[in-house]
Amino acid sequence: MDGAEELIRQSVLSKIDLSRTLCDDEVLSQIRTEICAIASEYPISVEKRKKLEKKIFNSLRRLDIIEDFLEDDAVSEIMINGPDHIFIEKNGEIIETGLTFRPPERLLDLIQHIAGKENKVVNETRPILDTRLPESGARVNIVLPPAAVDCGIITIRKFPKDPITMEKLIRYKTLSREIAEFLKDLVEAGYNIMISGGTSSGKTTFLNALTEYVPRSERVITIEDSAELQVRGIADLVRLESRQRSLDGNLEISIRDLVKTSLRMRPDRIIIGECRGAEALELLQALNTGHDGTMGTLHANSAEDTAARIETMVLQGGIDLPVRAIRQQIVSGIDIFIHLGRMRDRSRKLLEIRETDGIADGEVRLRPLYLYKGDGVWKKEGELKKREKLIRSGHLSA
Repeated sequence: MDGAEELIRQSVLSKIDLSRTLCDDEVLSQIRTEICAIASEYPISVEKRKKLEKKIFNSLRRLDIIEDFLEDDAVSEIMINGPDHIFIEKNGEIIETGLTFRPPERLLDLIQHIAGKENKVVNETRPILDTRLPESGARVNIVLPPAAVDCGIITIRKFPKDPITMEKLIRYKTLSREIAEFLKDLVEAGYNIMISGGTSSGKTTFLNALTEYVPRSERVITIEDSAELQVRGIADLVRLESRQRSLDGNLEISIRDLVKTSLRMRPDRIIIGECRGAEALELLQALNTGHDGTMGTLHANSAEDTAARIETMVLQGGIDLPVRAIRQQIVSGIDIFIHLGRMRDRSRKLLEIRETDGIADGEVRLRPLYLYKGDGVWKKEGELKKREKLIRSGHLSA
């Protein structure tokens, strides 16, 4: 059947008019015609015919053999390590699917199909691409040889069709209701919050849930590598997305460029999907010049490590600033650090909330407010010292 599938696929490709845009019905009609021709010589049951029709259609118009995984809400990640090894993460478990791309060239066709959806280029000259699927917003990373040693690699991170709300996170025991109410007050009052964690710890999901608490009257600007945030209920919402330099002459638009220009767009809040480089300097400057309510994420091993990561990213910007000046800007600009983690049982938890509390012995000092103690229990470790924004916003009496 696999041989017949490829024969039909190639026959359809040879007969459809690629010089014009075809609708799905036209492609399906041609597929059915070719299947009928095969069925006249080799009888195929109705059930097998429908499966064959769907497989060929997906290979021509959708994302080939991984299309079913994209439609499965239980699948959160698709990892293609070349044509012969396809893995998925389903309900928190990594599973090898046993599916393969045959012939292997179909994987390269899929890669170019994905890149073309966003008018991007990936090849031996530019072997690394970050993009997204416009239909679902799923994040896609592609690596080709020579950067990939053996073959083309695709990693697709899916996002739920319905955003995970803070109420759902409470139900999943990612955090407690007490902590959610505390964070609600902080967001509404305009505290500057950075969310850290490792890969797949739920940073973007948590940031998206926090945006529920942003007052609906505010002007919000989101800045991302690939647009993933699903901010709901904000009428005055501006979404900005970076762009890689392309071979057809399009210049790079970096996160740093977008942070700079966002400051001229009269933002009430700036939300950065992920801070990962030299843009950290512009971010700190924004935080220290009255842009309250800014939120963002970055990779780090702990809340305390987050401050050091920001310091390192500022230094990567190539501007010669004294380390003490950078640390002072971190303390003055960022109010709250939230750190998330993925546990052994694959659940995601809020592990700590810390407040910046000045500089001690030359280092940024962070006070613990909440710490996760295990077994779904969080302990309150201290009271918030930075209370001015809560007082100004009316959340707390003077």
